[in-house]
Amino acid sequence: MLEQFKDHIKKDFSFLKKSKLLIAISGGMDSVVLTHLCHQLHFNMALAHCNFNLRGHESDADETFVLDVAEDLELEVFIESFDTETFAKDNKISIQMAARELRYNWFDELTNQLKFDYILTAHHADDNLETFLINLSRGTGLEGLTGIPADNNKLVRPLLPFSREAIGTYANTKKMKWREDSSNASTKYLRNKLRHDVIPILKEVNPQLLHNFQNTLSHLKGSSHIIAESIDAFLSKAIESMDNNKVKFKISEFKKLKHPKPYLYETFKEFGFTQWDDILNLLDAETGKQVFSATYRLIKNRAHLLLSEINLDESIPILISENDNKVETSFGILFFDEADAVSKQQSSCIYVDKVKLKFPLILRKWEEGDVFYPFGMQGKKKLSKYFKDEKLSLLDKEKIWLLCSDNKIVWVIGKRADNRFKVTESTKQILKIELK
Repeated sequence: MLEQFKDHIKKDFSFLKKSKLLIAISGGMDSVVLTHLCHQLHFNMALAHCNFNLRGHESDADETFVLDVAEDLELEVFIESFDTETFAKDNKISIQMAARELRYNWFDELTNQLKFDYILTAHHADDNLETFLINLSRGTGLEGLTGIPADNNKLVRPLLPFSREAIGTYANTKKMKWREDSSNASTKYLRNKLRHDVIPILKEVNPQLLHNFQNTLSHLKGSSHIIAESIDAFLSKAIESMDNNKVKFKISEFKKLKHPKPYLYETFKEFGFTQWDDILNLLDAETGKQVFSATYRLIKNRAHLLLSEINLDESIPILISENDNKVETSFGILFFDEADAVSKQQSSCIYVDKVKLKFPLILRKWEEGDVFYPFGMQGKKKLSKYFKDEKLSLLDKEKIWLLCSDNKIVWVIGKRADNRFKVTESTKQILKIELK
């Protein structure tokens, strides 16, 4: 196996030879074999072991074993102890998810602080098959069926082409010692149930299962590249504009497609959406219809779909005193300066009669029922009617802020000033308010 591993590194991971590596070692057979193989190739490496404190003395014995391996091979080793159960409870996630999050967050800290180039884990071909079956059973897109990536940014898995059987044979031939995790024998978890009850039957039916599975993964990855190129070409036509607040998609481009649903899925899957029938229905829905994920929302607005992030912390009112000459906001910086004369009024700059203002001014989001007196017009107008006339989308309306004085609107910021505060011939103090 050493020669096969050496050839595999030379062909696919030659960059590891000149890199500083951190090897994740649990003490189990797979990670012990990976450690020995990399040591045989004289890699510049150190070990990292997580003690999740889930199996009492057994967890501590794993830690002691890893320390002994590091001493025998004269390698630097890092050990971190976690209160995994408390972390899982506090974050309302499973023990498995908690362990994964703790592990990889710590690995990231080590690589950043100590300048490791890559983290190596001991995932192998059987792990890949198990992951494939888990994703298949839960329902997934193509990306969930292309297996564990061999190289994912700083995370490298050089044992993926090798089976658990081949790794075990090598370990036994070299008379290696390792630790057995008693929890791996339980079928309580889906992965273990597949490992012990399902996959052995599949291998019995087809002894070439792993080999054929590797070929299937290769074909699926090829197909995923084709899909990615097709989606990129489609999005170059479908995206009309994008800024810090939203991405604007042309509905007409989706409706030109014979099967728009897969394109909707590929376009919006990374934003956490799952209601694909509802998103498909947005194409023909009335303006204002929305679909939400935990962090994003998709809004139908006339001939477009608008994608925006959900931000719950944007609507807190801000008080502005008479002495403030600069106020930083989420949408820009407001400057307040006294002026000798009025220049041309713009959407980003207004001039008002300062004496008519009552401080502190209030900066707030607009509310249903708000009324103002548009600059240059006679009479008042509901903001909702003004927004409709301006053809603002629901998302655009929600981004509107108002500058108010004693519950009176001074400025619909970035849009229109209020007539009640305009500069006249009798104005003695002119205040320039500008958004940058």
